[in-house]
Amino acid sequence: MTAPPLTPAARRPQTSYVLRWLLPIVLVLFFLAILIWLPWQARQMESNERQEQLIADTLWVEQTIRFQLGRDEESLRSLALEISADRLSPALLHEHMARILKNGHELLRVVWLKPDGALAGSSDPLPAPVQLTEASRATAELTRRTRRPMYTQPEAQTRNPSAAPAAVLMDYHVPLFRGDEYLGDLVATYQTSALLDEMVPWWFAQDNQVTLVDRDDKVLARRAAAGPGHGVYTHKRALDLPGATVTLVTDSVKSEPQLLPNLLVGSVIVLSLGLLWSLLALWGHISRRLAAEGALRQQMSFRTAMENSLVTGLRARDLEGRITYVNPAFCQIVGYPADDIVGKLPPMPYWAPEAMSEYQTRFANVLAGKVTPQFETVFQRPDGERVPVLVFEAPLVDKDGKQTGWMGSILDISDRKRIEELNRQQHEKLQASARLATMGEIASMLAHELNQPLAAISSYTTGALNLLGRAQSSGDAVDCGVLKPALEQASAQAQRAGQIIRSVHEFVKKREPLRQEIAIPSLLDGIRALIDLQARQSYVSFRAELPADLPMVRADRVMIEQVLLNLTRNAIEAMQHIPPQRRMLDVVAEYDAATAQVSVAVIDQGHGIPQEVAERLFSPFFSTKAEGMGMGLNICRTAIEFHGGALTYRANPQGGTIFTFVLPAVPAAATQET
Repeated sequence: MTAPPLTPAARRPQTSYVLRWLLPIVLVLFFLAILIWLPWQARQMESNERQEQLIADTLWVEQTIRFQLGRDEESLRSLALEISADRLSPALLHEHMARILKNGHELLRVVWLKPDGALAGSSDPLPAPVQLTEASRATAELTRRTRRPMYTQPEAQTRNPSAAPAAVLMDYHVPLFRGDEYLGDLVATYQTSALLDEMVPWWFAQDNQVTLVDRDDKVLARRAAAGPGHGVYTHKRALDLPGATVTLVTDSVKSEPQLLPNLLVGSVIVLSLGLLWSLLALWGHISRRLAAEGALRQQMSFRTAMENSLVTGLRARDLEGRITYVNPAFCQIVGYPADDIVGKLPPMPYWAPEAMSEYQTRFANVLAGKVTPQFETVFQRPDGERVPVLVFEAPLVDKDGKQTGWMGSILDISDRKRIEELNRQQHEKLQASARLATMGEIASMLAHELNQPLAAISSYTTGALNLLGRAQSSGDAVDCGVLKPALEQASAQAQRAGQIIRSVHEFVKKREPLRQEIAIPSLLDGIRALIDLQARQSYVSFRAELPADLPMVRADRVMIEQVLLNLTRNAIEAMQHIPPQRRMLDVVAEYDAATAQVSVAVIDQGHGIPQEVAERLFSPFFSTKAEGMGMGLNICRTAIEFHGGALTYRANPQGGTIFTFVLPAVPAAATQET
């Protein structure tokens, strides 16, 4: 008995039950299908990528070979033009051929064959006769008719019939014509194996077997650094060589990718572990990122507080010179808020007009990648006030070590400039005081020295007046022969007294330093009266040894006169307590051509300088005299160093001390121009 058919009401629960189980099964099957399809698809994609990569690499190698051959062709054509124009001697021809051979390691030789086959030139130092193959001779005939360079089909060559086959060679013929006259062929011989060895990169040869074949697929050369290819991934690329058919064949040593064993279990485990690892890595990454952001905010707050507390201005610029950052101290120095200067390109609003060319030159150096590490300049505030600044520049690099701009530190040196100016003024006052002190010490000797010419003037004028009175009373004429010598003597004594007064006046008057070309003899003559005055007072013999051809020096006359007067006065005082016959003061000058300097030595035979005094000899306010200021030698050394020279001393072998100062000599050419 058959079962009764199901009613629609009874069929609906069964359909719902089947669908409820069918959907998970379908989803699992779909998941399994995806798990199986994905590796297969990945395998196919990997295989396609390997093939595409091989094609791309083969194309690159083919272009590399063709590019090098093109360079060789261009060099050979240029050489052919030189030969056709008859501009090369045999030596130059050999040099050009050798250079082409040196630049192209794939070349075996370069020769010039005349129409009869005779050798006209070769790249070999000791050329030997060249025997062309039948194919090469045919190519030479074809290039002669067409006047176009061509390659010979590569073929193996042997030196003799019993020898083993040599390397496969390929000739490149360039016909030589001078007008319609055929001069022969310029022949460059390639070794096909060298083409692969020189032009196929090592990384490509490690993964592929590279072969050159002819039109019959005969192997011409092969390079297989990693063994023979598997024949899975291959590609052929013909080399576009006129007259020859050569094909580049690449065969990868890689095999087809394999599917993973236990695909389903492995996939599920890997996916599960990957998901768990991803969640843990994500949680760790988020934690580290939050910590890094907190530390970065703290560092930014610390850096901002530190930069705001600095009195040194900070300025950052990019490689185009655009300002990218300034700190409050920089804004205070230039007088502009940050919003007015950040993002601006030169010219800057704080550039002073008088230094605009200096700024432009320095900005051009910045654009060229060169920056002055340290320099002084002047900035202008909005109210026109000038601010002298000292700028330090350094490269600004990012985390990868790449330079992105320049960071500068700017110091306001207004106070330092004011102090330097005050020091300069004080130094000038001190020099003037030292000159006045020197004149105070010789004032009594000066009065004694002036008494002699003044007394002589008085005597001569009194005698002249008496002579005139007697002539007037007697009514006789005045005897000029008697009166003239008296007046001449009075005039000479007056000039002597005036010279002494002028020397003192020139020495003590205050003025700005004036460098000029002066001769040491004339400089010494200007103060000789003062030196003689002190020397006679102390019974010292004074001598000067100055060569007639002594070069001139560029110096301030009064400052060097003060140095000489101080040194000679010290030398005279050092000989106060020695026997009079040894009281010799010498001033000796000489020229050193090696250093282009003039040296002046003041030599005495006094008591010398003890060791404890020598250690502090040039120290300010140190003196061995009860009434001395202790500034004489210090001022002397400062004055000489101001002129670019040096002041030194040493013991005199005959007793006493030798003080020597050197000054740069004026070049002879400059003296002649002057």
